[in-house]
Amino acid sequence: MISESFWRGKRVFITGHTGFKGSWLSLWLRRLGAEVTGYSLAPPTQPSLYELAGVGDLIDAHHGDVRDLPALAAVMSRTAPDIVLHLAAQSLVRHSYRDPVETFTTNIVGSTHVLEAIRGVPSVRAAVMVTSDKCYHNEEWVWGYREDSRLGGDDPYSASKAAAEMVIAAYQHSFFGPASGRPLAVASARAGNVIGGGDWATDRLVPDVIRSLLAGEATIIRNPGATRPWQHVLEPLHGYLTLAEHLWADGRPMASGWNFGPGEDSERSVGWIVAELHRLWNVERPWVQDANPGPAEKTFLKLDSSKARAYLGWRPKLGLTTALQWIVDWTRVYQGGGDLRAATLADIERFMAIVPAA
Repeated sequence: MISESFWRGKRVFITGHTGFKGSWLSLWLRRLGAEVTGYSLAPPTQPSLYELAGVGDLIDAHHGDVRDLPALAAVMSRTAPDIVLHLAAQSLVRHSYRDPVETFTTNIVGSTHVLEAIRGVPSVRAAVMVTSDKCYHNEEWVWGYREDSRLGGDDPYSASKAAAEMVIAAYQHSFFGPASGRPLAVASARAGNVIGGGDWATDRLVPDVIRSLLAGEATIIRNPGATRPWQHVLEPLHGYLTLAEHLWADGRPMASGWNFGPGEDSERSVGWIVAELHRLWNVERPWVQDANPGPAEKTFLKLDSSKARAYLGWRPKLGLTTALQWIVDWTRVYQGGGDLRAATLADIERFMAIVPAA
């Protein structure tokens, strides 16, 4: 549940506000009445949801790199947030092979800088550090990974997220414990394979399909048999907001890792996702196997979100076909040159109607 009265007037600092998830989150927090400060690089894609929805017009936006600690700390100190939501990341597995240094410095050093900036700003009372489901060492088994499962990764992206989790835990124990004398609680949040309108990232399945549909071209996919648990972007964002509320109210007992994964009915193969999007778009078109699929990818990974259900009352709300239909509806507005801020806020309103307010 989301408490509108809780968020009204809260000063919230978001890193990565120009990204796909960050743009959705910024709009949602403004809808809830929060005062939002964003710190991020320029939008990572063209087009971008951030620019299409005019997100920068609604928040106090600052362009900067989380790898630049003095700049990050200065903005956070000046704006004195109550809550920090860290989303800034290099978030693409294939890109991590092309530029592992950027991946490690952004995801590990960048996360360290956010924590260090928080350490120097007394106003911060709750922080959610977003990592990834890929922080877990992938055993290729059918069971969901729990928060105490082994961390690790065979590729630079996964390894960087596992390392970020270790950094977060170190700060929790070394600097944010009872001895700090601060009412501050910091937690990590793990989700993955997030989909939604306005995602234009490269080497990501749903954006690749949407681009092919808009262009009227064949859809090229790498691993049609790979199975993933898919979730609409509003699902994990709902989890992050709920977790932040509990960190504020309940403090350090909630300062740990949290999974926000979809239900088992959302575990579908890449080939199924492509076929379903084609059906919802009302076209019949075969997909084409990529002749150069690139580095090997894991075939299966899922999260066990029992902890979030038990302690936060969080659970996924949208079925997978509904999530895909919302993406198609949003993309039709884009295709027709419509108001994309209004379309995004309409999806937020639809979701809030499903999730009762506290």
